[in-house]
Amino acid sequence: MSSNVTAVSYGVKLSPSELEQLRSLLTWSGASFSAETRAGDTRFEVCTVDFSVESGTAAEIAALRQEVAFAGFTGMDTAIVPASLRDAPRKFLIMDVDSTLIQQEVIELLAAYAGKKEEVTAVTEAAMRGELDFAQSLHARVAVLAGLPADVVDSVRAEVKLSEGAADLVAAFQAAGHAVAVVSGGFNQILRPIAEDLGMDYWIANELEIVDGALTGKVLGAVIDRAAKEKYLREWAAAEGIPMEHTIAVGDGANDLDMLSAAGIGIAFNAKPAVRAAADAAVNLPYLDAVRHIAGV
Repeated sequence: MSSNVTAVSYGVKLSPSELEQLRSLLTWSGASFSAETRAGDTRFEVCTVDFSVESGTAAEIAALRQEVAFAGFTGMDTAIVPASLRDAPRKFLIMDVDSTLIQQEVIELLAAYAGKKEEVTAVTEAAMRGELDFAQSLHARVAVLAGLPADVVDSVRAEVKLSEGAADLVAAFQAAGHAVAVVSGGFNQILRPIAEDLGMDYWIANELEIVDGALTGKVLGAVIDRAAKEKYLREWAAAEGIPMEHTIAVGDGANDLDMLSAAGIGIAFNAKPAVRAAADAAVNLPYLDAVRHIAGV
């Protein structure tokens, strides 16, 4: 019994010759094509090819993703997505925050006020590559903030910028009746106003401890690590009555790996190499709204 699948290719400028090579690869893999559409705007192009494969099992789709990845197309990424996810009446989108929903790493912005930006940046990058335990690295990085006046949080909040296309992505999902969430290893004091402004259905991050108007260098409660991110994905999707096969997770670092693996499709956004290799799809454009084309929204 055949199963319907979609190949979504996206890049600043799609090469006709590479698209033809992709079609040939899919044909060699046993694909039977049914439709092809074009989308995008002046920032990037999108080509969507609907096809069917013999069984469409998770293993077969994973193998097809590997074949496409090994083909080494330049300037063009391709997501292989089950049509059942793209056609789902309700979907659940969950995103990381730092370097995904927003352009910056908030801990680095805070550390700059303590004169420790370079030191903290090196630790952050190692943690995102998966070389350090996230919780331990977070406690070490937050410790350098001890004694900073609490109003630096307001200063940092003013520096934060959404990733290009982030607001459009959230609005598109919401307009179509889907649920949107963010889960962050960053801090509630920064995330709260962003999540409220965007009208997120769910959001959570770590809480910086503030005593007598100053940061203590500690976080309150359990750290939002990779296991917690997967836990919230499952809990929130269940609360919405949305099966895991219809969830989309987006992130850039090792702390996102568990939720990327658990979701119906995990998307690496301008991510570290290990995350790109583990994810189902990768967006190597600066435009977060490319995700909506992958998800069929």
